[in-house]
Amino acid sequence: MTAANFDCLAYNRLFAIIEELVLCHSPSGVETEVDRWLENRFGQLGLEAWQDSAGNFVARIPGRDRGRAIAITAHKDEIGMMVKAVEPNGRIAVRRLGGAFPWVYGEGVVDLLGDRETVSGILSFGSRHISHESPQKAQQEDKPVRWEDAWVETKRSPEDLAAAGIRPGTRAVIGKHRKRPFRLQDYIASYTLDNKASIAILLALAEILETPAVDLYLVASAKEEVGALGALFFSQRQRLDALIALEIIPLAPEYTIEGGSVPVVLAQDGYGIYDEDLTRQIRQAAEQMALPLQIATISGFGSDGSIAMKFGHVARAACLGFPTDNTHGYEIAHLGAIAHCARILKGFCETVDLLCP
Repeated sequence: MTAANFDCLAYNRLFAIIEELVLCHSPSGVETEVDRWLENRFGQLGLEAWQDSAGNFVARIPGRDRGRAIAITAHKDEIGMMVKAVEPNGRIAVRRLGGAFPWVYGEGVVDLLGDRETVSGILSFGSRHISHESPQKAQQEDKPVRWEDAWVETKRSPEDLAAAGIRPGTRAVIGKHRKRPFRLQDYIASYTLDNKASIAILLALAEILETPAVDLYLVASAKEEVGALGALFFSQRQRLDALIALEIIPLAPEYTIEGGSVPVVLAQDGYGIYDEDLTRQIRQAAEQMALPLQIATISGFGSDGSIAMKFGHVARAACLGFPTDNTHGYEIAHLGAIAHCARILKGFCETVDLLCP
């Protein structure tokens, strides 16, 4: 089999796994669909796995040195919307959950995850054929759509919505039929790659990893988009020598990051600097596997790693990710960059002198 054919098969499988994950709704705090998927997949691999009281889904792989431990996190929650109010006409006022913007989603189907029923509605901005008398006129000329200007149209009565368990605090996300990923040659395009592709890296690592040098915790962390709450909980209670966060890395003219199949390790983000020795060891693992790796500093961004280190929960943290267009929108990433993250981490985790200065 040629290298090109091998890559094609690997990319096809990776795309299929990410597609399954993307179609699991998981807005922050309502992540059950992904939890069930993880329980099944980790169980198939025969890993010791559990869900903690903060909602993190954790798998442990014993290492050669049982006296030390690291965690690799990939958050399982996605951005979306939260119901603010159910209005008398059945329209639903929503506000952002995490870094979501209405103009990114556009008008279209969203799923409201009620307590007893999932109800689909239309994220709406109002008609276009209007005059200055309508507040939507400003959106056609010089103002972006705000959450305060948008609503979800359900054409249901407040009583019907209440019976479905739609209430203030109900989560809403892009409808499943709009979420199915799209293939652009060796690229994947989709909503929620931010978290679902990173979880796919965790799974790929679990499949290819032999015995790690130290105990390894694979953590699908909860509620990252609303303050890295799951990672903070886990890292406060579990003694860790280091934590590595898996993330999307935004492509923008202000950053010295190239798109394509080369992953990125961060030196700094909006929450502070990452550990220099740990970052160097990840770079060395990439070199040993003959895989290129970019290094960058960015802003307007944080990860489980930088937030846990900022609050003193871990002494050493790093962030490894894949370059992505349209972050927190309809994201586009190279399948090779996602696959290479798993390969780099395999080399890193199996290194005998892991974490030694």
